Amino acid sequence: MRAALLALCALQLCPAALAGPGRPPLVVERSGARKLRTVGGFSWENCGDGKDPVVLQSLSVAPDPITIPGNLRISAAVTGTKALASPLKAVVVAEKALGELWIQLPCIDQMGSCTYDDVCAILDDLIPPGTPCPEPLLTYGIPCHCPFKAGSYSLPPSDFPLPDIELPSWMTNGNYRVRVAVSSKGQELACVKLAFSLQAQ
Repeated sequence: MRAALLALCALQLCPAALAGPGRPPLVVERSGARKLRTVGGFSWENCGDGKDPVVLQSLSVAPDPITIPGNLRISAAVTGTKALASPLKAVVVAEKALGELWIQLPCIDQMGSCTYDDVCAILDDLIPPGTPCPEPLLTYGIPCHCPFKAGSYSLPPSDFPLPDIELPSWMTNGNYRVRVAVSSKGQELACVKLAFSLQAQ
């Protein structure tokens, strides 16, 4: 399911959504950090060449805007014609609107335009191997560790509690777009583009 939720990880919401009981919320102490209050205007599209083996068929995020802290309702569907195994590389390109221009954000403290060489290891850090996948992934048979078998995965509308989320001072209010490309051994497997706005205080 990471192929489906990786787009949300670009929003830095995935760790919070997957946190659940016994796992730390996404609150990171940073100098000048501000609390994220709303995420709005969310939209998405696939950005592969049409030949990617993993395609996000649907993704719904509600409410709009999302209030933080609060509840996030997600539904998603993914189809894959190829099993996904380690190493999985994710390249995130994050941009912020500055007037009519889009400025690429740097990678700072693993936020922004970052390259993650081993998504499978990140998953293992979030959810230690041997522990059950968090709900509702467990209920719907959605795996949370590599490898991911080929096939279709569907998450019906499901609620996730969102704790306080802190943004660094350089991530200011405004409109953002994010491109997430997942690959393995040089072959692109999936690509998703997101657009949204952030409001913090």
